[in-house]
Amino acid sequence: MAHSRGNLFILSAPSGAGKSSLINALLTKYNDMKVSVSHTTRSPRPGEENGVHYHFVTVDEFKALIAKDDFFEWAQVFDNYYGTSKQAIEEQLAAGIDVFLDIDWQGAQQVRKLVADVETIFILPPSKAELESRLNSRGQDSAEVIAGRMAQAQSETSHYNEYDYVVVNDDFATALKEIETIVLAKRLSLQSQAIRHQDLLVDLLR
Repeated sequence: MAHSRGNLFILSAPSGAGKSSLINALLTKYNDMKVSVSHTTRSPRPGEENGVHYHFVTVDEFKALIAKDDFFEWAQVFDNYYGTSKQAIEEQLAAGIDVFLDIDWQGAQQVRKLVADVETIFILPPSKAELESRLNSRGQDSAEVIAGRMAQAQSETSHYNEYDYVVVNDDFATALKEIETIVLAKRLSLQSQAIRHQDLLVDLLR
């Protein structure tokens, strides 16, 4: 059985849709999937580790990587830069690992221009009321901040039709199963199976 290349997936969602929990559940279940670790110029938050949650770099280091064309996609969010390294992802895909990019619609647009066969998934909350309830349940944001997040969520959601798949995270187990199904379908595609089972196909057609 030949070694099959990994697949690249993009997962996007408005804040509060439960995307991070779904990604973590996937990675716990499968050892041949990874989430891409982005570069950022922001300071680490308590409990964050360099190389695990983010690659923390200076603004000068980040700009040097931009100059070297090292990013699939990058963006400046307020005073900080965030980016996805081409080299790190290429190494993981070459090793047969499926890689998830946890990025927004703008990043997704940039990656689509560079990778023709990326699969894109947009995760929605079950309702506007439930989204507001989830954002409120964190208990650490003012009404003004939550109103801003709701407006941002609406803006993000308006790009859902640019994605290959839409998953509604109402029941967590169901949403997780739907994402697993998308990954499995990609692994079973003609292109993937032709590489993985080339010896078998040669034997059957001999």
